Amino acid sequence: MRTQSAPGPLVQREVGLRAAARSGTVECIWEGYGSMLRCLVVLIVLFLPSLARPQSSPSQSHEGDLYTIGVNVDMVVLHATTLDHKGTLVSGLGKDDFQIYEDGVLQPIKYFSHEDIPVTVGLVIDNSGSMNRKRFEVNAAALAFAHSSNPQDQMFVVKFNEKVSFGLPENTPFTDQVTQLEVALSRIAANGETALYDAVAVALDHLKKGNRGKKVLVVISDGGDNASKYKLTEILALAGRPDAIIYTIGIFDEQDEDRNPGALKQLAKNTGGEAFLPDSLKDLAPVCEGIARDIRNQYTLAYVPTNRKRDGTYRVIQVKASAKDRGRLSVRTRTGYYAPSAVPSAAARVNRP
Repeated sequence: MRTQSAPGPLVQREVGLRAAARSGTVECIWEGYGSMLRCLVVLIVLFLPSLARPQSSPSQSHEGDLYTIGVNVDMVVLHATTLDHKGTLVSGLGKDDFQIYEDGVLQPIKYFSHEDIPVTVGLVIDNSGSMNRKRFEVNAAALAFAHSSNPQDQMFVVKFNEKVSFGLPENTPFTDQVTQLEVALSRIAANGETALYDAVAVALDHLKKGNRGKKVLVVISDGGDNASKYKLTEILALAGRPDAIIYTIGIFDEQDEDRNPGALKQLAKNTGGEAFLPDSLKDLAPVCEGIARDIRNQYTLAYVPTNRKRDGTYRVIQVKASAKDRGRLSVRTRTGYYAPSAVPSAAARVNRP
């Protein structure tokens, strides 16, 4: 069994970019804009071989080849899913095929990659009483996701009813072993109410302890929140702090008065994920397998905003893609972020025990 320890939280001004490389372990700290050129030279030397070869499909990460580039400037990192007009994932695009706009202003792209990099993933599973008859299909779908994911992904399980707890043992914060996930899922017994927002808050905090550069949550629930201390607006603010991508799956009963698909859709849209509302439990496993493919085929783009004001305001992001003979393309990524501020914004102060 292999587990990973935590290097510390990632915030918007300290973003971890991680990729696979055979050159060993490299760490590059950008203390300010004056040293950016020096670090860009390092990036070019390291990435030139991979950027020069065709990007027809994501390359595989190799055991022990993970390295980290720490960025300590106001750099915004985006993980983008690109689709054609049929909804099919599009690979083989280059840096010049993308345009990033912040508040309507075109931004120069400083970093680009299309690699199947390992991620830190939290499976957030509804444990309320109404899930009892759905437990077998939910567990099978979660395991299908794990089997379809990058073998080097760090995973953990958060289960919730009116209380929130972790599925893995206390001394195992993450695992890359499907058998351990299976045991963690099998320990879930459905009962109680639904503290969905509290569970997402706990999972977002745990994501910060992972040492993979990309953070993802997959949330599976069959009802709206009826027991949380957190509110949806607070969760949306928290989601930007580890730059998490949230995928949500709602398996609602029509007679459930607490059902709230709108909340699941908003969580996904704001963070660059996707919300799914399958008609049947048999569709759960294919949905989870599709989410794993989506994660493994994303483009990573980064830019330093031309708006250098530290005013704590919300900045709207739009990413566009176009390429010859590819037809109409759409890009899904997070919809924006809060700019740094000398005085913490209301969003940044959300921190409940």
